[in-house]
Amino acid sequence: MAEEPCCTSATKWEIHRTNESFRHFRCSFLGQLFSWPFCFLCSRKTFYKVLRYNFRYTPAKTTNNCAVTMKSLGTASVAALRQYVRAAESVGTDISALFAQANLDPNILDSDDGRIDGEQFQHFIHLLCELTNNPILGLETGDFVQPGSYSVLGYITMSCATLGEAVARIAPFEKLVGDMGTTGLAIAQGSITLTWNCNYTDPVVQPQVVDNVFASWVNYARWLADDTAASPTCVRLQRTSPGAELGQAYHNRWNCPIQFGADEDSITLKQALLDTRLRQPDPILRKTLEAHALTQLASLDTLDTDTDLTSRVKSSIQQQLMQGITRQDMVADDLGVTSRTLQRKLSQEGVSYQKLLDEVRQKMAEDYLRDSDLTIPDIALRLGYSETTSFHRKFKAVTGKTPGEFRASAV
Repeated sequence: MAEEPCCTSATKWEIHRTNESFRHFRCSFLGQLFSWPFCFLCSRKTFYKVLRYNFRYTPAKTTNNCAVTMKSLGTASVAALRQYVRAAESVGTDISALFAQANLDPNILDSDDGRIDGEQFQHFIHLLCELTNNPILGLETGDFVQPGSYSVLGYITMSCATLGEAVARIAPFEKLVGDMGTTGLAIAQGSITLTWNCNYTDPVVQPQVVDNVFASWVNYARWLADDTAASPTCVRLQRTSPGAELGQAYHNRWNCPIQFGADEDSITLKQALLDTRLRQPDPILRKTLEAHALTQLASLDTLDTDTDLTSRVKSSIQQQLMQGITRQDMVADDLGVTSRTLQRKLSQEGVSYQKLLDEVRQKMAEDYLRDSDLTIPDIALRLGYSETTSFHRKFKAVTGKTPGEFRASAV
């Protein structure tokens, strides 16, 4: 068995349990997963091709989260919350009192797929900062990272072949962990730099969240690579230095130059580290998990913009399309209403079933074209088009490009 690669007792606990828990996860989770009609979407892409695709959305996401409103902070997964809770418990914090102050129900911790409001999560971290009076709280909470801290993304990365392949999965699936920030990428000769743009606006919370993200990345990468010495080449932080003594804690954990007061929050990794082979590569499992993750992302996207009814209709349509079916009566039955009632309720919201079907088809078509090697006729068939020409015509009307042109531009 490989030597335990993490440097803290909390992270060592994770290593002890991960080999067994991952095997259990493969059996119990996949037992449920394979009872669903999933498509294996992801193609065999080279590392840099994956990177170019996976990080292309970052600027738009960063810009859209600037407004200081509750909605702009989105949501956070319970998995992300648990990491902070474990850290708080390790120093004897009264979690019940903390949850009461933050107006959070402690029972949410028992949920595997629960989410909390981003504003609540920011407030929770602010209270924890005040309670502990720890200037490097975020850095230390990174010691408590587990695969489960990243929701499905954690298990996707565990099944990747190389560390670089795992890193390439951060941006497209990080929303599953929460809307705390977005990841950007710059490729240079022999290295890559990951830039993380924090969406949280509280000046007390923001630097701690950035520290948590980077510390978690480094600890988790070391575990994935089975290498306790694996380190970034440099880390740049916008936060001010916490002082020489506390600043040394960053060097001790990351074993690389740390620049405080930088113009961005970024971490640079050597290509040689990214080429490190991981311990449990499983491409079939990875594809299955990615298909599941895409479904979860689609649900989160609709929750961000749709009413409850339209999001439920879209979710039902998507599940049907994954089986190659597009029937309004089956959607209505899934929602427990008649087709006529469904039409009436959608009409009251100013939408139609056909409009929602078109939106879901378009989203899935773009995902298939970017993320899979499926032929265009196969995609058309999966989306319920009787003729490929109809798919071509509809797709071009929306995007101004044919499916082939869209796929070429996404490479």
